[in-house]
Amino acid sequence: MTPQAHAHPQPEPAPGVPEYYESPIPIRRATLGDALASEWTKIRSVRSTMWTLGVMIVLMAAVGLMSALLVTAADGNMGGVPVVSLGFFGVLLGSICVITLGVLTIGSEYSTGMIRTTLTACPSRARVLTAKAIVFSLVTFVITTVTATVVAACQTVILGGGVDPGEVWLRATVGVGLYMAGLGLVSLAIGAIVRHSAGAITIMIAVVLLPLVLALFMFADSLRGVQRFLFEYSIPNQLAGLYGTGVTETGPTGWEPLLVMVGTAAVAMGAAFLALEQRDV
Repeated sequence: MTPQAHAHPQPEPAPGVPEYYESPIPIRRATLGDALASEWTKIRSVRSTMWTLGVMIVLMAAVGLMSALLVTAADGNMGGVPVVSLGFFGVLLGSICVITLGVLTIGSEYSTGMIRTTLTACPSRARVLTAKAIVFSLVTFVITTVTATVVAACQTVILGGGVDPGEVWLRATVGVGLYMAGLGLVSLAIGAIVRHSAGAITIMIAVVLLPLVLALFMFADSLRGVQRFLFEYSIPNQLAGLYGTGVTETGPTGWEPLLVMVGTAAVAMGAAFLALEQRDV
């Protein structure tokens, strides 16, 4: 008996049914634009964005305006200190909200397992993290800058003084917005490295507060240099430096705090890209 006799007969296609299916949807490779659209949909559709940025706006506005009202109730004399510097207190509190959202932007996907779906749809891990960084930093920058500008304008009206110089205004609005976006990128990077939302948020809050706390308890003369370094390069002092009212007489001033934060964010994001590429999800 020939081998053809044992072969299974191939079924004939049904009348009117094509032998293969061709999707009408055009097939193309995914791009960074597709990843950006996906991350924009995510960040504007989850409740954490509304709550964290909403609370940040309320803190910046309430604390900033309250500070101006208290100064007015006293004597209204700023003693040569820029009026917009009163926005520092609200921004410092609002930074906790930026840190939280930065971590949740990627940490929440690890906690729910959604990161597997994300990386299945977009296998390029670098593209995913780049899209998250771009979308999150732009949202943070715009919200912070607009809120800081409105608060600064209201403070100027409340105190009834002259308008601060243009560079001071630029640092207190655009500069602060860029600084907060950089701080958010550091938080995003720590979230990608740690992969645990609560742990990453705790680490970032320690980064903001711990240097000042440690410096307060360094009484030994041999630690004076370390104490001065912790004071000068702490997050609160760098933010105050943008307003021209640093906690210490030395340390980063003017645009220098922003350069320090840009360098820190670049190092943190580099470590995050490396960790994301080398580890499994």
